Amino acid sequence: MRDYQSRVESALDARLPIPDTEPVKLHEAMRYVSLNGGKRIRAMLVYAAGQLIGTDLSVLDAPACAVELIHAYSLVHDDLPAMDDDALRRGKPSCHIAYDEATAILVGDGLQSLAFELLAKDPTCNLPPSIKLTMIAKLAHAAGPPGMVGGQAKDIAAEGRALNVDQLKDIHLHKTGALIRAAVALGAMANEAIQPHTLDLLDDYATCIGLAFQIVDDILDVESNSQTLGKHTGADRQLAKATFPSVIGLQASKNMARSLYKEAECALDKLPLSAHMLRDLAKMMVERRY
Repeated sequence: MRDYQSRVESALDARLPIPDTEPVKLHEAMRYVSLNGGKRIRAMLVYAAGQLIGTDLSVLDAPACAVELIHAYSLVHDDLPAMDDDALRRGKPSCHIAYDEATAILVGDGLQSLAFELLAKDPTCNLPPSIKLTMIAKLAHAAGPPGMVGGQAKDIAAEGRALNVDQLKDIHLHKTGALIRAAVALGAMANEAIQPHTLDLLDDYATCIGLAFQIVDDILDVESNSQTLGKHTGADRQLAKATFPSVIGLQASKNMARSLYKEAECALDKLPLSAHMLRDLAKMMVERRY
């Protein structure tokens, strides 16, 4: 996992705008939010899913960077005053605090477009155009209204409202889960030999861990602290947002996360391949403390 993290950090550094080039402030801010730490879970999922079927890591660099750039853009916009109004991200000032709101908006826009440019034309991603197009469509679907953006819109609309657990699941299967599913799919799709049945099982796995990841996030917002998490805790309570602990209770939330982890493992058990890295990542995502 550390090798994957180190690899994507280097790949991002090489693909982001060169420092001190115009417009300097924008490029500096893009690098600030993209190289500002993070667990790199989505990139690791791309690498692990690709290596499951023997894809060379160099081919996976561009897809791994693409999902990380989409994730970084979403965090920048999520922290804006018009959204969650959060001043801290990954233990450092959020982009709009370190720079300004206008720059933060443009940073998000720039990171999003760069993600798709990498999938379309990065020289290391030497795949047939038809596969590239399918990967671009997959990421666009996951990041757009049917996925992450739509989930965020639902989350905002639900502020101050009482939700049941199915409504809460629906929000986070889109807001958080869609990009995690896309990460696994992009890694698997970067190999022409991938079988549809394998893709389906990997999607089952990713759906489970994507929701479990959000449940653990909600649990940590209750049990952890800002210093450990690198972001302010208790923000959801202040915004009157429904969370899994607030809807079903803390212990039931922990039980649900464990149950989803077991479902993810069951999906991997049906694969005709050894998926130890995907198993380890699922375990890390559920047992993490930050």
